[in-house]
Amino acid sequence: MRGEPSCPKCGGRVRAPGLFSDSWQCDVHGTVYPLQPVIPPSVEALSVVVHRTQVPVWMPWPLPVGWLFTGVTCAGDDRSGGRATAVACTGPGPVGGMGELVLVAEEIGVGLGARYAGIDGPDPGPYMNVEKPPQVKVLAAGRPTPLWHVTRSPYDRAVFAGEALGMWLWAVVWPEQSGLLMYDELVLTDLRDAGAELELVPCGALSPRLLEP
Repeated sequence: MRGEPSCPKCGGRVRAPGLFSDSWQCDVHGTVYPLQPVIPPSVEALSVVVHRTQVPVWMPWPLPVGWLFTGVTCAGDDRSGGRATAVACTGPGPVGGMGELVLVAEEIGVGLGARYAGIDGPDPGPYMNVEKPPQVKVLAAGRPTPLWHVTRSPYDRAVFAGEALGMWLWAVVWPEQSGLLMYDELVLTDLRDAGAELELVPCGALSPRLLEP
């Protein structure tokens, strides 16, 4: 498990602000919002991200039967606040086996969603055909939200993206067949609005998907 901030776009090392720059720097991607180290899932870890972020913290709520919260991370620092969040959930897949879902909310250009999607980023726009009807719809913060299939992602996952509350919303599901989960019109809650219900989130073991480079 990494103990230092990294680049949200590639997972590489970043340099902290210093004498010659007032922002975090990646040798490949230049100025970035640093991705904070992933820590084991707990209500406390979730609360830290919820209270520091400037963007939504999406989670299916209530969680599908048998599913658990399995990790959270955010991109940003104490000065900027969180500019991207990623929440992982794990549970029984709709066609058997275990499924994993990572939901990313981010500002334009951060690149965290594209990294989990396995595509060249930073944003999903070039990989979505929004002139066609959306493949799935979710209810995000009480609003019907269309999501389109994101092309050119690796075959081991299904990727959908759209816009919610003025931010990109990505849904990345492993394995690809578990993408059927997204057709059940999931209800997504922004955990910044969850209040005391945050204490009720069931936690599982850390999802290795959040640690992938």
